[in-house]
Amino acid sequence: MRASLIQIAVDEDEPVDARRRRVAALVREQSGSDLVVLPELWTTGAFAFERFADHAEPLQGPTYEVMAKAASEAGVWLHAGSIPERDGQGTLYNTSLVFSPDGDLAAAYRKIHRFGFDKGEAVLMGAGDTPVTLALPDTTLGLATCYDLRFPELFRALVDAGAQTLVVPAGWPERRRAHWTLLARARAVEDQAFVLACGTAGTHAGVPQAGHSIVVDPWGEVLAEAGHDEEVLTVDFDPGRVATTREQFPALKDRVLGLDRPRR
Repeated sequence: MRASLIQIAVDEDEPVDARRRRVAALVREQSGSDLVVLPELWTTGAFAFERFADHAEPLQGPTYEVMAKAASEAGVWLHAGSIPERDGQGTLYNTSLVFSPDGDLAAAYRKIHRFGFDKGEAVLMGAGDTPVTLALPDTTLGLATCYDLRFPELFRALVDAGAQTLVVPAGWPERRRAHWTLLARARAVEDQAFVLACGTAGTHAGVPQAGHSIVVDPWGEVLAEAGHDEEVLTVDFDPGRVATTREQFPALKDRVLGLDRPRR
């Protein structure tokens, strides 16, 4: 299976419509991939809190339309990162969209853990409450977003729901880049799953971004890692290694806390 992570540079001087067109062109260029992944809140910048309300859109808004068409034209599964979604009651959410190769919306995930410590996203946006998985022909995706990466219980829930490949779009700051790579590898090891973590480049509202999108295998080995600037990180991986790893080292069977089944 081939995955391409597009580490978009967010330039605050670039109009949002122009960025949508530019990113759609990048998606179309990945027509040889099976899965394409974009970062979190790439239309606005994850730290551009003051822009969330102005750039919020309905689920089937302009980003939906452009990305659905790009997925169809490229013939790929497209995790289109996340957008600031405004629902029918006016509540904002940090919502991820995944499209099928036909351009249909296959899944949507509202970010559960909001960052900000009673500021920023944590007060401006509502929280999702449902873990989301999506079955692809060769693997089952588990969806998470940025700050979610710090909460292993979400990833356990995704694995319990069948996830084999954990996809994490993010707008992660440079000053905590060491945590980004550490946590991506930790989630891969403890859940014996692939982790595809796609970050942004550039600067969001004065906050330099970490970049360094990363693909980690079920043993915690880094298969590929991007640099600091905008780039496309493409990697081939074998989804069957998840089952093999879990059979060779069946640690998940020894879980006790949080399980309904009795101890052995």
